[in-house]
Formats: sequence, C-alpha cells, structure tokens
Amino acid sequence: MIDPARCGSTLLVCVDGPSGAGKSELAAALARTLGGPPVVPMDELYPGWDGLAAGVARLRTEVVAPLVAGRPAGYRRWDWARDTYGEHRDLGTPPLLVVEGVGAGTAPGFLIWVDAPQEVRYRRAMARDGAAYAPYWARWAAQERAHFAADRTAERADIRVSTG
Repeated sequence: MIDPARCGSTLLVCVDGPSGAGKSELAAALARTLGGPPVVPMDELYPGWDGLAAGVARLRTEVVAPLVAGRPAGYRRWDWARDTYGEHRDLGTPPLLVVEGVGAGTAPGFLIWVDAPQEVRYRRAMARDGAAYAPYWARWAAQERAHFAADRTAERADIRVSTG
C-alpha cells in the first residue's frame, strides 16, 4: 500500500487554514522540532492576490509531481513587491517537506488544519501585513471560502488546531 503522506521518498506535512490562523508560526515551529526540513510557503506560489487557484496548481505541478516521480522539485518564487516571478528555489528531494498556506492541503500529505475566529485572524493578518493587506482581505477571504468548500480541507485534516 502507498503511504498517502509520501511523494516518492519525501514525506509531506501540509499546514492549511484561513489567513491569520497561525499556519506560518506552526509550520516554523514544526520544522524546528523536526530538525529543519525545508518549508514551502504557499505565499511564494500564488501569483498575486487573485492567485489562490493558480498557486495550488503550481504546488501540484512544480513540487508534488516531480517528487512523486522521484525527481528534484523547485519553483520560481512570486515577488509580491515587483508583481512578477522572482528567483528559483531548488528543493531537491528532501526526506521531509513542510508546505504551509492556503491550499497546502491539496498535496498528498499529513494534513494539519489551523483555524481561529475571524476577528482574531483579521487582527493577526493586519498586524503581520498591515495596510498592504487591508484592501485585499475580503477578496482573498472569498477565494479561501470557495477553495475550502470545494476541497473540504478541514474535514479531511488528520489534526485540527485552534489558535484563537
């Protein structure tokens, strides 16, 4: 039987949930605890504020598919300041890979769902990203709701964490 959390020889841990829930902090703590495996932030895969679906597609084609085939994975980071693709990030074929961000749970991995009440998430997101994120909060939240409803991410999670 194939281990659903593996992509070839790489074990994936996927940390998913809505914006401001605490995914990045949990993924960083998890990576430290697990000895420092690479962490792929979905923020590096989304091509802009309307790019959630495209970021998920990039995760599948540029990270998951090569690993499943036993080939090194890598991708070009999205440069938010320049609104274009930036430098290439080589991931190789690590034994363990943490993927964090909205849409991470679409990868075949051990899925951790992270959530908090909306008012807590909004406050955290604004503290983290400030005025740069404020005009896009509702637009991004609409993409999240549609994605999570279609993907049933929270329902499929192996572990659910509330940070609120």
